[in-house]
Amino acid sequence: MEHESDLFMSLRGVSRRSNLHPHDGRLLRFARNDMVMVKRGMDRRGFLGYAGAVLAGTGLSGRALRALAGAEGGAKPNFVIIFCDDLGYGDVGCFGSTKNRTPNVDRLAAEGTRFTSFYVASGVCTPSRASLMTGCYPRRVNMDVDAAGLGVLLPVSPKGLNPSEITIAEILRGQGYATACIGKWHLGDQLEFLPTRQGFDYYFGIPYSNDMGTQSGTNRPPLPLMRNEEVIEAPADQDTLTRRYAEEAIRFIGANKHRPFFVYLPHAMPHLPWHVSDAFRGKSANGLYGDAIEEIDWSVGRILGALQELGLDERTLVVFTSDNGAMGLEGCSNRPLRGQKASTWEGGMREPCVMRWPGKIPAGVTRDEPACTMDLLPTFAYLAGGKPPGDRIIDGQDIRPLLFGRKEGWAPREAFYYYQMDQLQAVRSGKWKLHLPLKQKKRPWAEPEPDSPAQLYDLQADIGETNNVADRHPDIVERLTALAEKAREDLGDVDRPGKNQRPAGSVPHPSPRILPPK
Repeated sequence: MEHESDLFMSLRGVSRRSNLHPHDGRLLRFARNDMVMVKRGMDRRGFLGYAGAVLAGTGLSGRALRALAGAEGGAKPNFVIIFCDDLGYGDVGCFGSTKNRTPNVDRLAAEGTRFTSFYVASGVCTPSRASLMTGCYPRRVNMDVDAAGLGVLLPVSPKGLNPSEITIAEILRGQGYATACIGKWHLGDQLEFLPTRQGFDYYFGIPYSNDMGTQSGTNRPPLPLMRNEEVIEAPADQDTLTRRYAEEAIRFIGANKHRPFFVYLPHAMPHLPWHVSDAFRGKSANGLYGDAIEEIDWSVGRILGALQELGLDERTLVVFTSDNGAMGLEGCSNRPLRGQKASTWEGGMREPCVMRWPGKIPAGVTRDEPACTMDLLPTFAYLAGGKPPGDRIIDGQDIRPLLFGRKEGWAPREAFYYYQMDQLQAVRSGKWKLHLPLKQKKRPWAEPEPDSPAQLYDLQADIGETNNVADRHPDIVERLTALAEKAREDLGDVDRPGKNQRPAGSVPHPSPRILPPK
């Protein structure tokens, strides 16, 4: 039979990778069971996943089990996204830092590819995370502002990421992945909006920013640390969060080493207030901020070590980046970019990004083509053997050609839009970036900036946005202004609704996340 011949061809390959004889009884029993499933019309890949758990008790080595899991010849890759909070473009060694020691992130760069024009879709937390999860501009999914029109969601907000949105975790779980969110969520703290309701099998972390604990005059509870949908510690011991997040991630990876997994690790640091464990306190040359970054780097090393030890290195794509730029405080660096967190200057939305996948992504390479966190959803979907949702607009694009260093199949996006909350403030197309003329330029947590003029920058020649050439290139200004109008029609702008926006989620009676009664 054709199925039988193909099956035993696969088993011979398994035997070579597992040091088992092709006629080893354990493999033959596996083959007979597999043939039954094939004859019944069952999915063989699904059976292999099930068989991995069964065979764990048969005495087969980890190497043998990994070989079985890859018997199809096209094992799905694992994905790990390490998402820092308020890390600046110039805060890691491979992007120019001389103060913060980041050997493990630098190793990612040496063994992978640096993306030097990698963007987030907002300069603040909630909108940025919404775009990563959905592959959409925050304005499209109505997560650009909170229920009161502020820049980010606050504790006990009635608003959250609509459960009808299809997240990157839901796509991957549909492809058979184990999924975990370990860290800061910030897309709604009501039960309906938590990671466990948005495609994640497991959640461990804080539901919003680490500075949003108890405050006088508010209904905010002590900062909750949650496991799945239950608060397990309040207030969370922030000094231990980076270490505990790494431990949780490694534990999840180990528990799912025989199936594909997705680990989303959004760190709480280095967002203010800065916290580190005793092992890193006072050890950097850059104060507590540097201590926090160096502990994150240590955690990167721990995760890379676990992947290598489990034999998963060459099957795992690791992405390291940040949710937005650093604050404009001493020790924080967005150099050589202009601006900081909560701005639409490059320093607010262009982030350090490294991607590593040994044997797949070229090592020691730098790519300067624009890409963004929205692109991860469609890219991961295709890499996992699936597709992005076809029933709605997805703003991200498939960047596999960029990842793998290929020119064919790559078509750069026509434009990238810089929104500040609900206001369109700038547009990039190719090397050109136009800051739009605005009578009132919005700023989170500050008064609007009045009478902001049109400003055009050539980002290839002037990455620091220092030389306004709008007067010299009226044709470019006109073209980018027309692109901005397309965005207004599609996504909207301040009080002007877009034709293709979707609603956020909302609950009528929000409640705080607190420790359960004893």
